[in-house]
Amino acid sequence: MAEVAPFDDTQVQEVAHMEAFGAELEDIDIAHWDIHRDNKELPYLERLRRDDPVHYHERGVVGPYWSITSYEDIKRVDTDHATFSSDRSISLYDPPEEFNFPQFIAMDPPKHDVQRKSVAGVVAPRNLAEMEATIRGRTQNVLDSLPDGEVFDWVDTVSIELTTMMLATLFDFPFEERRRLTRWSDVATSGPESGLVATNAERRAELYECLEVFTELRHERKGRAGFDLVTMLANDPATQDMPPQEFLGNLILLIVGGNDTTRNSMSGGILATNRYPEELAKLHADPGLIPNAVAEIVRWQTPLAFMRRTATRDVELGGKTIAKGDKVIMWYLSGNRDESVFKDANRLLVDRQNARQHLSFGFGIHRCMGNRLAEMQLRILWEELLPRFERIEVVGTPSRIRSPFIRGYGSMPVIAHRK
Repeated sequence: MAEVAPFDDTQVQEVAHMEAFGAELEDIDIAHWDIHRDNKELPYLERLRRDDPVHYHERGVVGPYWSITSYEDIKRVDTDHATFSSDRSISLYDPPEEFNFPQFIAMDPPKHDVQRKSVAGVVAPRNLAEMEATIRGRTQNVLDSLPDGEVFDWVDTVSIELTTMMLATLFDFPFEERRRLTRWSDVATSGPESGLVATNAERRAELYECLEVFTELRHERKGRAGFDLVTMLANDPATQDMPPQEFLGNLILLIVGGNDTTRNSMSGGILATNRYPEELAKLHADPGLIPNAVAEIVRWQTPLAFMRRTATRDVELGGKTIAKGDKVIMWYLSGNRDESVFKDANRLLVDRQNARQHLSFGFGIHRCMGNRLAEMQLRILWEELLPRFERIEVVGTPSRIRSPFIRGYGSMPVIAHRK
């Protein structure tokens, strides 16, 4: 076995803290993807929270934008969809026409409401209850197949595999082709700067391949009953005749939404319990803490670091005037580290009393539709992990996704220590 070393990012964080607190405020650009790839984003967000929680980045790599970094300001923006609109885009960029794929998360009422309602049934309580046994069986099989005493990649072997199987179920997608869903999710949230695709033309071609495959499935399922997402979109009056670009946009939304939050929280929980082994000991001593631990892991990880809104009018926030048309970035990751709300916020505390107050699922009309499904998958994973393993040891530095939006991992080398 190759020589391995425990994961330790202390030095990286110390360097990032010196860089962030030594920089001029006007030189900070938290939207730059390299800050996130290099695991340096938290000190920069801490600096903004302390010194300028409503901060205007005039020279951002994505153009000018506002960073909203305090918990209460984020909630104010997220719950006022009349003033802070989703309609133009939820990303840092206004998409060019060739990538303008409308999706209901990037719409305002009333269109947002009717399209969201058309697919909400897939995560209704009855449907979730019926899926639980399937999710548990798959989780047991994946964990039982993990190698003993050998280094393997937790991200690919466990996190991606479990979430991709779930995606295939939600879409009733051919199970043997399920990794195509993962690929489309990754491509949809990445540009050429990520290294995943070489050019925007290549990215566009892969997304249109996704559209082609799902258009065929939509035609097959028109007029039939079913509780999968494709059948719902194909038969609901609000969505059955949506144009191809809009159909693709909503497919991307549902694929990414069903993949990234859960997948990266599955990996983040392993990383967090390595950094704070006393919290893992609490879970072994009291598995009843698992539901609260799941909320705390989602807070600590914050798998989607931000959402963007666009001001519909001039508005004052935090003593600043945000002009009509300005980009406004709500840094959920920063709100989840706000010490005025979460004491010792950078730590994982599985018994944190207010863990469920996290911002990771958003607030208001755009609150994550699949949050209960994500929590159920994470709960089951930990319910099945604890009886089988003393710990999952991270034995090298995880690679991080080069994105300011997806706070996730490309790989995470681990060794599983069975009981």
